[in-house]
Amino acid sequence: MDNEGIQINKYISSTGYCSRREADKLIEQFRVMVNDDCATSTTKVYPGDTVIVDDEILKKSKKPPVYIAFNKPVGITTTTDLTDRSNIIAYINHPKRIFPIGRLDKDSEGLILLTNDGDIVNKILRAGNQHDKEYIVYVNKALTPDFAKKMANGIPVDGSITLPCKVKQEGGKRFKITLRQGLNRQIRKMCEYLGYQVVSLQRIRVMHIQLDKLEPGKWRYLSQPEIQQLEQLLQHSSKT
Repeated sequence: MDNEGIQINKYISSTGYCSRREADKLIEQFRVMVNDDCATSTTKVYPGDTVIVDDEILKKSKKPPVYIAFNKPVGITTTTDLTDRSNIIAYINHPKRIFPIGRLDKDSEGLILLTNDGDIVNKILRAGNQHDKEYIVYVNKALTPDFAKKMANGIPVDGSITLPCKVKQEGGKRFKITLRQGLNRQIRKMCEYLGYQVVSLQRIRVMHIQLDKLEPGKWRYLSQPEIQQLEQLLQHSSKT
C-alpha cells in the first residue's frame, strides 16, 4: 500500500478474505467499514486504516497464498455461500479461507481451482485474458459428421455467437472441447442448439493445470512449477 491509497475491493482481496468481485458485493451490501465509516466502491485504504467486514478486522497475510486443484463431484455448488448445504467451501473444509476461481455447474464435474490470492482470481476471470479450459463431454445420441465443425465455428448462445473453439470427436457420443470463454452453461447450450443433451461434462484442464488422476472429491496443492508457470502466464494479464 502506498500514500495514494489502495482501492477498497483490491485491499479486501489482497487479504485473502474473498475475490474482488465478492468484495464488491460486500460493499454494495454495506457490510464493509473503513475506520468508522461505511465503505463505498470508491473508498481507498491508506496506511493505518482499519478495514472491517461483518465485525472482522482484515489484515494482510504474511504467509504465501494457497493454490488448490479440486476434482469437483457432481452435486457440489461452486459458491462461497455457506447457507447452501452443497457449497464447495464446506465440502473441502480447508483451514484457510479460500474461494473458487470461476465456476463449474452443479451438475458438472472436474477441475476447479481455489485460492486466497485475490489478484490471481481477477486475472484469470478477466474475459480478455483468454485462458484455455478443456472438457470431455458425453451426449445422449450419436454425433453427426459435421458436429465438431459446427461447434468449433460458433453457436448462438444468449443473443451472441460463441467464439471459435477447438472441438475433437473421440467416440460415437463423446467429444473434447477447449474454450476460451466462460458463458453460463455454455457447452450445454451449444449442444442443445444442435439437438443434443449433455449426459456428463467433465473439466480436465484449466490453462496448464491438469486434472490427471485426481479422484472425484479430492484436492491437492499446486506444485511450485505449476505456480511459477501460472504467474508467468498471467504476467501481462490485467487485474482490473
